[in-house]
Amino acid sequence: MSQKLTVQEFGIVIAVKNHKPTILNPDFLKYSGIVPSEWELARQPVLTNNVVQIAYTSGVNIIAEPSRIMFLESIEGKEITQVEIPEIVRKYVQALPNLEYEGVGLNPRSHITFEQQQDAGKYLSETLLAPGEWQEIGKAKVRASLNLVYSLERSPFYLSINEAAIRQEDETMTPIVMFNGSFSYELTGDNSSERLFSLQQVINNWQADIEIYQEIISKNFVDKKVESFIQIPVLAMDTVS
Repeated sequence: MSQKLTVQEFGIVIAVKNHKPTILNPDFLKYSGIVPSEWELARQPVLTNNVVQIAYTSGVNIIAEPSRIMFLESIEGKEITQVEIPEIVRKYVQALPNLEYEGVGLNPRSHITFEQQQDAGKYLSETLLAPGEWQEIGKAKVRASLNLVYSLERSPFYLSINEAAIRQEDETMTPIVMFNGSFSYELTGDNSSERLFSLQQVINNWQADIEIYQEIISKNFVDKKVESFIQIPVLAMDTVS
C-alpha cells in the first residue's frame, strides 16, 4: 500500500506563570516588530480576559492563555528556511523578558494518508500492535491509539499516534494516521534572565529536534527514511502495510 507522509504543522508552546493574555494583541505584535508589518489577519481576533487568538494569512496562529502561549504554523509545502515561528518566538520573549517562563515544548505534527478508513485502522492495530484476542472484543474492529514516551539525551519526547481524517475542499474525507510529537523542556536557572537564556537555547536548536522527530517517524513507523523534513510540496514515500 502506498502512503504519503505529509508534514502538517509545527508548534512552539511556552509555559508561563501568571500570564495575562490581554498583553497579546495585533497592534502589539506589529509595532513591537514581532511579526512582519505586512502580515494580514486571516480573521477577526479572539480577545477575552482568558484567551487571545490571533491568526494570520501566513499560516501562523498565536494563542495566549493564563498559563501558556502557543505559536502554531502550518508548514505543509514550506522549506525549512521558510518556517517563521522560531524567529517570532525569539522576538516575543525579547519584547517581554520579565515574564515568568517555566518551560517550552516543540511540537511537530505529520500524517500519512490512506485510501480507506479501514486501512488506517489496520495500520495501527495490525502493523504497530501485536495481534490477539483483545482486538476481537465487541461488534466492530477495535480502534487504537498509541501514546509513547522516549527518554532522549536532550529532553523527553512524547509521541501520540492516532487515526483521524481530513476534510477536503469537496467535502470528502481522507483517512489519515496522525503523528503528534512533543519535545518537552523545563527551563533551568535561578532567575528570570537565566531561564530566558535557557528558553532561547531551546529555540536556537529547534531544527535538531525536528531532525530527531523525522528520524524516529521515518525509520520506525513509515519504514523508509526521507531525506529532508520539509520539501516542496510534501514528503512522499512508498511503504507496504
